Amino acid sequence: MYKAIADNKRNTIVIMILFVLFIGAIGWTADYLTGGDGSTGIMVVLIAAVYALIQYFAASKLAIMMSGAKQIEKSDNPRLYRSVENLAITLGLPTPKIYTIEDSAPNAFATGRDPKHAVVAATTGLLDVMDDTELEAVLAHEMGHIQNYDIRVSMIVFGLVSAVGIISDIALRMMFFGGDRDREDQNPIAMIIGLIVIILAPIVAMLVQFAVSRQREYLADASGVMTTRHPDGLIKALKKLQKFGRPMRRQSTSTSHMFFNNPLSAKSFAKLFSTHPPLEERIARLENNTGKF
Repeated sequence: MYKAIADNKRNTIVIMILFVLFIGAIGWTADYLTGGDGSTGIMVVLIAAVYALIQYFAASKLAIMMSGAKQIEKSDNPRLYRSVENLAITLGLPTPKIYTIEDSAPNAFATGRDPKHAVVAATTGLLDVMDDTELEAVLAHEMGHIQNYDIRVSMIVFGLVSAVGIISDIALRMMFFGGDRDREDQNPIAMIIGLIVIILAPIVAMLVQFAVSRQREYLADASGVMTTRHPDGLIKALKKLQKFGRPMRRQSTSTSHMFFNNPLSAKSFAKLFSTHPPLEERIARLENNTGKF
């Protein structure tokens, strides 16, 4: 567990550095292909560095806004609030801010840059479908993300996916509508490679999101069960998701990896690159390791 936490802290720094370099490469490619003098590439790197820093502090607020979550106090929903509060006490963590999302799809997510600045949100659909034991299991999974610092990694990945898509779009517009496109010294092979890089950049960012999220989900399942000491609770919750799970009204590929269950439409192209392992696999892992918790 402690190794996972240390790995996640290190991965945050690595992802942020790679993010700046990746964005810089896109900017340099666009600058080269439009006949620039290199200043655009430098400017993009600087903007990427500033964006990464802002993202570190502001991404959780943006994720909350995109999901439509609203903060609650204990009096607003004692059941949800006490469940999160009790789990925080059990883990020795500060009680995170607690939010609800008006949505019939049963789901939840956690975000923030560290346990002191964490957020847990649950949909009204989750509160309606799950009994107390199952709800505690789902919330323990989300608290596991906080305990393991998964929230920090997920937040940075969220910023990476969002920014790469925007900057790649800008770079493509620069190529086709700006700069000196008729330079005789342009290497056609370099132009083709550059175009491929810019087009594939958002897909690469999504694959990073995919790779980071799947293993984090398995670890959070295990962390949650170790907290409650009741694997059947999470197994039953996951089985209910098989029966009652549905896409959320507010869908975004850039935030999908933060949720307990994939919030995207089953018909979405993004499901081919699902950030979540299949529910069947999560259930099988828990059932096969019940005696080890």
